[in-house]
Amino acid sequence: MIRSLTAAALVLPLAACGGSGDDKSADGTVHLEFWGWAPGYDKSVELFNATHKGIQVTFKKLPSGSQGGYDKMLSAVKAGNAPCLAQVGFESVPTLLLEGALEDVTEAAGGAKGKFVPWTWNQVTIAGKTYGIPVDTGPMAMYYRKDVFDKHGIAVPTTWDEYAKAAEKLHKADPDAYIVNLRAITLSGLAWQKGAKWFSTEGDTWHVGVDGPETKQLADYWQRLVDKKLVATDQGYSPQWWSKLQSGKVASVIGAVWLNPLIAQNAPKAKGKFAVAPMPQWAKGEKKFGNDGGGSTAVLKGCQHKDEAVEFATWMSTNPDSLKNLITKTGIYPAATAGLKLPEVNRRVDYYGGQDIYQVFAEAAQNTDGNWQWGPTQSQFGADLDEATGKAYAGAGTLSDAFHSMQEKTLAAIKSKGVKAG
Repeated sequence: MIRSLTAAALVLPLAACGGSGDDKSADGTVHLEFWGWAPGYDKSVELFNATHKGIQVTFKKLPSGSQGGYDKMLSAVKAGNAPCLAQVGFESVPTLLLEGALEDVTEAAGGAKGKFVPWTWNQVTIAGKTYGIPVDTGPMAMYYRKDVFDKHGIAVPTTWDEYAKAAEKLHKADPDAYIVNLRAITLSGLAWQKGAKWFSTEGDTWHVGVDGPETKQLADYWQRLVDKKLVATDQGYSPQWWSKLQSGKVASVIGAVWLNPLIAQNAPKAKGKFAVAPMPQWAKGEKKFGNDGGGSTAVLKGCQHKDEAVEFATWMSTNPDSLKNLITKTGIYPAATAGLKLPEVNRRVDYYGGQDIYQVFAEAAQNTDGNWQWGPTQSQFGADLDEATGKAYAGAGTLSDAFHSMQEKTLAAIKSKGVKAG
């Protein structure tokens, strides 16, 4: 990330006065409200409250960010009654900053930086200013049907060239089988691995590179597989999507660590048939990985107790008891380095044949490009990505066309906010 950005130039002014559930009682106790949607967060709040008499936190559950949670946060900031704390995905931090909804907590948070996997701190920091504390990450790997690969004599691919050859071999052996069901959002993690830089900042300008050379190479690779009908394109997480995974008609998934319990829940008959391997690499012997997901506890604009808010957020992300709860109840993969050493993320999983799948994700987390930056109009960007890739899958243009269209639409969306973009 380029540190010369003037953050104030990218923030839209919002009226903000105080917090809806944030106050200080007569005995000096600071009361903070925390808005989010993840299961298990309420339990970590309970654990904190039991051990911190001077700070008490109330958790309020909202719909997920993309289902209205972020809209509620923005409305509360505008009305001047937002809580101090909010669950915010990494991809949405720049968006909420652009809307003037985040509080600068650089001074309060500075001491916590060294407790986290370095690249995760970049996800809550823009122009050298920090706006929250990382919670979790979404390191990516390849989930694959070991039984299907064995049946057709397919070696586990270690490069994308090998992966394409495996796709051809599988489909030739079984015309109803596909190597993968390619979700639109997965392309962002694949672009991350490829070294693409979809967004960056310089001065008071956002630079957009959605159709840059790395993304074009990525798009051309997948377009060849789409043209040969070697990949399925069912809607992600649809009944058809899960059914093909369970039956083995889709033989792999490129996805994040948080996908592992969802596969187990939605494809129970495939227990013991899946295994996990590192993402294929673009060059033999490389160790470059992508990320899909992850988030933070951000501090919303108007918070009158930033020090206490950061204290809670840091505790939630680093305290062993909280982490154990979040790993088992929420399904997070910790952003805190201490969390990566806990037994809960170093264990064998029955569904995956007793494999310690977390060792694969640990390697990915430690080899993820720390310079990836999300853009400031994420809601628009995500919707456009789904629409553009859907057209390409349907034969109305190519994936390269899709990313070229995304480039133009994203630039227009950022400029419509009164922010410089190029």
